[in-house]
Amino acid sequence: METVEDIVIVGAGIAGLATALGLHRIGLRCLVLESSESLRVTGYALLTWTNAWKALDALGIGDYLRQQHVQLQRLVAASSVTGVTTAQVSFVEQGKCGNHEVRCLRRNILLEALEKDLPQGTIRFGSKVVSLEQTKNSVLVHLADGSILKTKVLVGCDGVNSVVAKWLGLQKPAFTGRSAMRGLAEFPDGHGYKPEFLQYFGDGFRSGCMPCNDKSIYWFFTYSPSSQSQGIEDDPAKMKQLVLSKLQKVPKEVTNALEKTELDAFISAPLRLRVPWNVLWGDISKGGVCVAGDALHPMTPDMGQGGCSALEDGVTLARCLGEALIRKPNEGEEEYDMIRRGLEKYAKERRWRVLLLIATAYVVGAIQQSNGVVMNFLRDKCLSGLMAGMLLNWADFDCGKLYSP
Repeated sequence: METVEDIVIVGAGIAGLATALGLHRIGLRCLVLESSESLRVTGYALLTWTNAWKALDALGIGDYLRQQHVQLQRLVAASSVTGVTTAQVSFVEQGKCGNHEVRCLRRNILLEALEKDLPQGTIRFGSKVVSLEQTKNSVLVHLADGSILKTKVLVGCDGVNSVVAKWLGLQKPAFTGRSAMRGLAEFPDGHGYKPEFLQYFGDGFRSGCMPCNDKSIYWFFTYSPSSQSQGIEDDPAKMKQLVLSKLQKVPKEVTNALEKTELDAFISAPLRLRVPWNVLWGDISKGGVCVAGDALHPMTPDMGQGGCSALEDGVTLARCLGEALIRKPNEGEEEYDMIRRGLEKYAKERRWRVLLLIATAYVVGAIQQSNGVVMNFLRDKCLSGLMAGMLLNWADFDCGKLYSP
């Protein structure tokens, strides 16, 4: 059975829902296909910088999320080797795009906020895409249940193992040799932590923690798996033991958050990235098909920009499609050509920014997680403040409104 939809988005993650909400705000209907039976809330939380809040405000949900999450005041970076503070950066200062704003968002609250203003029926759960087929002016989307969708625009927001990215010819994301553990500590009676992002690096790992609100603390731990740590990803008790054994020179409040984390709240995943030259020379869009979010730019978390970039993608893509589909066509101009040019504009706007974010995050992570004597010295004495400042510099960006001025 074949049905027709003007715009189909694959994946109901951050990028997919941000794009859908952006399209809805400007009056364009879409259908979101999600393979799971409900919203997938993995990772617990994400750090959102100024650029993410510009995007959330453009989507109309910024103030709603501010009410539920504390604003972080500064970054405190320290060496895990010596325990000495190596850099402090205030988040309360003016940037070129206005005042900086940094918060740690609960992922489930973010996804629910993106979903709640969408028209009923926008998301179709339990819909797994298995293959795509290009026709003259449309794309046929084949689903696991045997049904087929015919669409003018297909947006792949289906993560690092994206079916759409593979169809476009983008390479499979590369494993970085690092993994990340994450967790969320709940304090029903309040935690009393300061609104700060605490970060520790060196000695072969990178770690940090920060409050989401007055009752929850999010933490992360990135490391390079070795023969001694193989298999611990499936054993939360061993994960907890490993992290605590590495954080012997950090303040008690950090280890207390880890101790407070329930075992079923520990998760671990390998870190992957899209190699920069694949973003530079690969097809981000082709005809009426494009990719966004982790399907476009999987990156290491060292700049805290994966989710932020996905929100930028959603606003930019919705704006470019709106400009293409809402305006009156020129004489003799076909709708398919309008769509193609709109997606090409989106690809042009996003290509260099996400390429540089991927490369910068990888280099910053390699430096922060190093454990060589020389690199540790250079990092702690010369590079720590520079890298901390880079976080604000890269976040000082505005993807624009849904409508062009």
